[in-house]
Formats: sequence, C-alpha cells, structure tokens
Amino acid sequence: MTARWVVDEVRPHRDLRVTWQPISLYVKNEPAEGSRAHRPLQLTHRLLRVLESVRSAGGDVERLYLEYGRRIHHEGTLDWDPADALAAVGLDRSHAGAFDDDRWDDEIRRRMDAGLDLCGDDVGTPIIAMDDRDGVRTGYFGPVITRVPGTAASLELWDALQALVSVPGFWELKRTRTERPDVGEPPVIPPLSEERRSPEG
Repeated sequence: MTARWVVDEVRPHRDLRVTWQPISLYVKNEPAEGSRAHRPLQLTHRLLRVLESVRSAGGDVERLYLEYGRRIHHEGTLDWDPADALAAVGLDRSHAGAFDDDRWDDEIRRRMDAGLDLCGDDVGTPIIAMDDRDGVRTGYFGPVITRVPGTAASLELWDALQALVSVPGFWELKRTRTERPDVGEPPVIPPLSEERRSPEG
C-alpha cells in the first residue's frame, strides 16, 4: 500500500526520483521451516532474486514489482510462474532463472542492510529513505497504511514525513491497527514502449 501511495498519488505531484530496494523478511526474520510464514516469505525472497537479476541488466524493477503486487494481492495467489510475470511487463523470461539461484542473495543482503543502517534493525517493511533539510540521508520504517489516501491527503502525509525526517530526536509514531489493508484496484502498468525495452527482450 505504501508503494502504491508513492507511485499513484505522491510522485505525480512532487519532484521524486524513486529507487526501489529489496528487503527480505525471509532473511531478516528467519521463519522456522514448517511455520505459517516460511513458505510465503521464502517465495517472496526468491522473487527478489528475479528483481535483482532484472536490475543488473538495466531492466525496469518498478514494473515487475507492481506486477508481483497485482498477482499476490489482487489475484490472491502465490502460485504462478515468475517467467509469466516478467513477460507480462515486457521483460525477458530468462530472468526467472534467478528464482532458484542463491548467488543473488549477497546483493539482496547488501541493499537491504543499507536501508536498515538508516533506521535500525528493529523494523520491517516498508522503509522510506530521503535526505533531510541538511542533505543527510535518513530512513524511517513506514508509513504503514491500509489504503491509499486521496491526492490531497496523500500529499499532506508525504509533506509531514519530509518534515519529520528533519526533526532531531524524533523516532516513532504508532497506533494499533484496526483494519486490514484495502488493496483497491490493481495497478495500471502501461505497455512498455520499444524505446524502454531491455536489451535482451
């Protein structure tokens, strides 16, 4: 929901350049084999490997991330072939080979640790990093939202977050969540133009 908030409501109205980075709750939380969390977190970790393969080839990781979200949250299933998700957004199906290739795990860990270094290890996802008013890179866990606010409220939330990152000594705001996420409509992923296609596909 936080990603959709940034993409759908904030970025079109603010001068943002978004760089997507991985965080693997499978690596971070180390769910016990056989536990309820093990299979979904292991699967999403493997999907991050595919994202990093795409990134390494100069492909559009945002398009793939949104396609993952559409399949997981809107179709409500984890049972699909990552090659089909790649093809759906105009990326080469061969990146699906990274799904079972643990050589990508070091890169996932490196990028993930860079985010955790900004805000501490006792957090989850999402993490947003930005520069404070002095140009110092700062990261926060959150905001955790259950639905994407309308444009005006979305921009107020973004501007408030920007203000908070520049307040020395500010650490946390939190309240108990009383509703499940409302994922809304699936993301609209426009067709990939010929100019934006990755070299391999």
